[in-house]
Amino acid sequence: MATNTHIPVRSARRCILRSAVTKFLFATAVAIATSVALALSGALTAGPGIAQATGPSAARAVSGQGYGYPVKPFDREHLIRANFGDPRMHFQGPPTMNTLMHAGGSFSFHQGVDISAPGGTSVYPVVDGTVTFVSSEWIRVTTGGRAFEYWHIRPLVKRGQHVIARQTLLGRVTRIENHVHLTEYEGGSVVNPLVPGRLTPYHDSTPPIVRAITLRQSDGGADVLPIFVRGRVEIVVNAEDAPTAAGFRKWYGPVTPALITWRIRSLRTGRDVVRQRVARDVRNGVPPNSAFWQAYARGTYQNQMVWGNHYSYQERGTYLFKLAQQYDTRTLRDGVYDLIVKATDVRGNSASQTLRFTVHNRPGWAG
Repeated sequence: MATNTHIPVRSARRCILRSAVTKFLFATAVAIATSVALALSGALTAGPGIAQATGPSAARAVSGQGYGYPVKPFDREHLIRANFGDPRMHFQGPPTMNTLMHAGGSFSFHQGVDISAPGGTSVYPVVDGTVTFVSSEWIRVTTGGRAFEYWHIRPLVKRGQHVIARQTLLGRVTRIENHVHLTEYEGGSVVNPLVPGRLTPYHDSTPPIVRAITLRQSDGGADVLPIFVRGRVEIVVNAEDAPTAAGFRKWYGPVTPALITWRIRSLRTGRDVVRQRVARDVRNGVPPNSAFWQAYARGTYQNQMVWGNHYSYQERGTYLFKLAQQYDTRTLRDGVYDLIVKATDVRGNSASQTLRFTVHNRPGWAG
């Protein structure tokens, strides 16, 4: 982009908002169309459901070769400003608590990672392959049972063209977006590019943060005092991680942890009465978008949120995860318990927090 180009502030803001809204709606529509097309061709397997296992399983072994970044320098780490599985949201309403807790809109899981790069940056394939799809904003390169999508670029290649890793210019990052989105498929299903053995070099040396654990009457309902809990409750955790990149100075908001587990321990016996359960695990894939509000709790919103026609520029997001949608405390004896929640990133760094609560299901409220 020419350095002498001048855009009035109001025009720039309108342009950014239009770009954000259009990008989200277009990306959602194309992602759905892509999944349908691949499913009809027999290439796409069904997406994983909400995790129900009693313990976390290890990330699947990587079947394909590792690869560098799609922007130069290929073998130097670039900022990952959005993680696999992050929320992608567009509320139909103004930026109010009522909209946040009750309004409809478009909600999906981020299908790849966002790699920070200025507008105009050249984008190259991470592996050799054939261009199998080209649109005005993204392309897909397929090789064997793998495929890679590069979003938010102006394509410079044609469908059917053979491309070579690190040599063929696929296109350039579009103005305003300032990142290239990379999606990776193995066997037709999206996979996490940050799992060891895929995108390299990548490191994450900081643990996630578990900010708060709350109990609710229902999704979008009032909080329940942990000192007096009875009947069914929704268990929610506020957790996040920080993007990791050496020497990066610009602001970007938090990303989401890859794995969240929880358990309940009796204060009376010191033993677990609810063994470790998995609430979230996006190391191997993401749930279908139809399960968005089964995974995330109301009150969640992404970085730089879009509310109707309002764009919250440079505002951080908040990520609330459902540990249990309707947990029946009557399965526990009346007494005092510790709810222990652990958040872990894709490289194994973890942090935990504990909420002490009292179950009181017998009639009345006096002890």
